[in-house]
This record gives sequence, structure tokens and C-alpha cells, in this order.
Amino acid sequence: MKHPLILEIKGNALDDGPGIRSVVFFKGCPLSCTWCHNPESKRTGAEIGFDAKICVECDTCVDVCPEKALSRNNPFFIDRSVCTLCFQCADTCPSGALSCIGKPMTVDEIVAAVICDKPFYDNSGGGVTLSGGEPALFTEFTGALAKALKTRGIHILLETCGLFDPGRFFDWVYPWLDMIYYDIKLMDPNAHIRHCGVSNERILHNFKTLQKRSQESGVPVLPRTPLIPGITDTTDNLKGIAGFLASLGVTQASLLPYHPLWREKNLKIGIAANLPHNESMAQWYEKQDIERCRSVFEASGICI
Repeated sequence: MKHPLILEIKGNALDDGPGIRSVVFFKGCPLSCTWCHNPESKRTGAEIGFDAKICVECDTCVDVCPEKALSRNNPFFIDRSVCTLCFQCADTCPSGALSCIGKPMTVDEIVAAVICDKPFYDNSGGGVTLSGGEPALFTEFTGALAKALKTRGIHILLETCGLFDPGRFFDWVYPWLDMIYYDIKLMDPNAHIRHCGVSNERILHNFKTLQKRSQESGVPVLPRTPLIPGITDTTDNLKGIAGFLASLGVTQASLLPYHPLWREKNLKIGIAANLPHNESMAQWYEKQDIERCRSVFEASGICI
């Protein structure tokens, strides 16, 4: 069984499914979206993070680094080309500005971390959401975790980018799910390759399969589209997605408004943004823009 690293377990979450939930964030994703709102979740391995906002500039970390990878003269403070990820700097950092991103956890450890909130799940119609990154990248582990939670009477929701091996997914993960949130970002295959790093062919095929099963009393699946200015929120792209969904009998979808916080996250892991820092990319999504996008879906008979 391939064990993923866990980024975070976020309790009292209200935006990742019905009711009060705990969200388990997996590290590792098969996509590489240029706008990724959780860039620290892309790589499967552990990373060193640096938050300049809370650094007190004591330079304790500079003194303890055996590779001399830390310097105020480095663009992102850490020279990751020589850093060996020993994390001695993070262990000695008094402010927490340096941190290890991603830690190993067993299924039992994750269950123990969330089971204490079961009364909140039960009273609110909530549960546990498996997110990332991409939980379906680790089918056996995710299936074992979902089973362990499900057998304890906990509602399980999976958030997925849709790029997974369907055979392994349906064998290991699907039987234990109560709901699926499924991201469909771009319809044009070339645009998908350009902005997400891979073709969308399997993503669309997997969605068709899930939607068919859902219509046959299977697990409910909710398609979601992140609204990225000038990329996914164009009228042509939204019409393409809405038409695709309508052709499969989908009557409800969700839109995820853009926010600019991902740029700060990029800086923490030493990545320069690969999208232009223009006005639209620097602002939170406006209400009128959401309404414009909503109207495209509603014109195809899909409620948002």
C-alpha cells in the first residue's frame, strides 16, 4: 500500500460538503494547474516552507543549516537546490516561520484525529471530506481510510480532479463513499494540457462513468468548476462545460470563485507565479462575475 503524506486535517470546516466536517488534505496531485490554490499539495514528497511574514530574523536557522542553504540574499530565503530536507532549521525556528510541509500518518492516526468530532458530524449532517492534492492518487490507502471511517458511521465525501485509474478507484474507494465533488476545469483539450499539464480525456470519461452510476442509484456526484479569470471563466469554456454536463443529464453544478491567496502559498514553497500578476489575478472574484458565470449554466438547465 502506497502511503501518502498528509498536509493538514482541518476541523470545523463548512465549505467542503454538507454540515460540519473535518477535511483531510492529501499531498500529491497528477495535475499541475497554473493557478493551483493549494500549490503545496502538488508534490508527493515533503517540502520545506518559509513564511516571511512571521519570521523574526533571528537567523538561528542560518547557523544550524549544515548545507548553508539559508540566506537573506536568496530570492526565497532557501536555496532548494542544495537543501537536503533535514528540517533542522524548522526544528529550531522559534517563530514557526520554517516548517515541514507534509507528514506521514497511518489510517488509525487519521481516524483518531477526527473521531472526536463525530457528535458534530451527527448533529449537523456532516462528516469527513478527503481532499488534496488528489486522494484518488493513493487508491488503497484512501479506500482503507474511507472504509475505517464509514464503518464508524461517518459520512465520507471525496474531492477529486478526476484523473485516476477507474478500475482501482471502483474497487478500492467507491464502495465507501457517500458523495463526490468532481472538478471539471477546461473543456478544450489543448487548453487543459497548457494550464493543467495533462489531457482532460480520462477526466471527462471518468465523469461520464460516475454520472451514469449516480443515475443508477450510485454515489451522488457534484461537478465543480473553479472560476479563473480569463482561463476557465470565459463564456466559451463555461458553455462547453455546461453543454457537456447537460448532455449527461446533470441538473446541478457548483462554481468555485477565484481568490488570490495561492500566490502567497507559492512564495512559501519557493515557486514564482507562472501567471501574470495583473489586476484580475490580484483581486477576489466579484459578485457580478459569479452571476455572469451562473447564468451560462442556468441557460443549459443546470442549477448552481
